[in-house]
Amino acid sequence: QVHLVESGGRLVQAGGSLRLSCAASGRDFINYGMAWFRQAPGKDREFVAGIDWGRGSALYADSVKGRFTISRDFSVTTVYLQMNSLKPEDTAVYYCATGTGYGLRTTRAWYTYWGQGTQVTVSS
Repeated sequence: QVHLVESGGRLVQAGGSLRLSCAASGRDFINYGMAWFRQAPGKDREFVAGIDWGRGSALYADSVKGRFTISRDFSVTTVYLQMNSLKPEDTAVYYCATGTGYGLRTTRAWYTYWGQGTQVTVSS
C-alpha cells in the first residue's frame, strides 16, 4: 500500500521560504511521477509542481515558476518542495500525490494516492 506523509508547513511572512517534505513508501517509485498540489479555501485543488522520479525532469505551474523547486532524494524516498519568495496567495493546504501510471502529468485525475496535506500560511 502506497503511503505519503507531508510535513514542513507552517506560518511564514511574505517573502520568506519554506521546504515541504513528502516521505513515500509502499512500492518502487522509480518509474512514476510525484507531484505537489495545493488547495486554498473555496478553490479547486491545483497542480503546483511534479517530478519524474527516475529521470528527475520537472514541471511547474506558471504561478510558481522561478520561486519553487521540486527535488527528490532516493536514499530516503522523499520528495521536497522548496518554496522561496512566498506570497499570501500561496496560502493553501499542500498535498503530495503519486499515480498508478508511468510518467508525470499535471491533471489531478492522474493521481491515485494522496497524503493528508500540510498547511502553509503566508502572512502579508
